[in-house]
Amino acid sequence: MTPSLTGPIALEIEERLRAALSPTRLAVINDSAKHHGHAGDDGSGESHFTVEIEAAAFAGKSRLERQRAVNAGE
Repeated sequence: MTPSLTGPIALEIEERLRAALSPTRLAVINDSAKHHGHAGDDGSGESHFTVEIEAAAFAGKSRLERQRAVNAGE
């Protein structure tokens, strides 16, 4: 991620996931503009994110176990 293009919430998500899972690839994508006016839009510009992550910690884990690991890192 390029810090100049991200806000504090995106940076916090990235920091926590890097610390918890040591990913080989991580992209935190701010999708908030696509959700303007929808439920969950708090007006901050940082309400909805997509996370793309690859990590050795996911080896041998089911999709649900991987999701739980990501949620625990947040």
